[in-house]
Amino acid sequence: FAELHAAVAGLPVASSRILPGLVLRRDFATYSPAGGELRVVLVTEPLRPALSAPGVEFVVDSEGQYQASLQWITRRTEALMKHLQSSNIKLLLSNVKLEEVVIYYAKFYGVSVVECLSSEEMALICEITGVSPYAPFGDNMHGEITETAVATFCQPLLLGSKRCAHIGFTSVCTFQPHCLILCGPVDSVNEQHAAALQEAFIMLQQLFKTVEQ
Repeated sequence: FAELHAAVAGLPVASSRILPGLVLRRDFATYSPAGGELRVVLVTEPLRPALSAPGVEFVVDSEGQYQASLQWITRRTEALMKHLQSSNIKLLLSNVKLEEVVIYYAKFYGVSVVECLSSEEMALICEITGVSPYAPFGDNMHGEITETAVATFCQPLLLGSKRCAHIGFTSVCTFQPHCLILCGPVDSVNEQHAAALQEAFIMLQQLFKTVEQ
């Protein structure tokens, strides 16, 4: 329930509504408008490649080697984002903070990015879409990207003064996600309404379990 509702203070209760899809309470790090069905990739690790494996010491002997290393990282990052573009990936969802060079090339190649999602939000998206996070730096960085979700829309959404990402996913299960937007004059009213609604949903769950049994 926490991931399927958003509260907006300072608006009348009558402004409350139900929106299809998910409202992620993060603004786009970069947004490129796109129409039609959108391919989506989930990531749970940085997309800027590391110069060495974990636990392996990387030694730089000169300023020239250091600059060459930075150039290698930049070229590899650009190659990855170009590969996403060529695979028709239009949206990147990450639960980690992505580096500036990643955001720069995502914008350059027309890939929208939402970062710093919670683990609960990522788990819900994985459950809805049936895909696993993408691991970009395996044995073949340029291979086919098979773990992609499909979004029917992807757009910014303004809730009060907070900018959010509103995304409609094609679900692989019977659950079709919708998000409840709760409006009220102050936060305490929204909290009361949210608690009452959550208790009502719990009661309905118990009722349907009893009927099924």
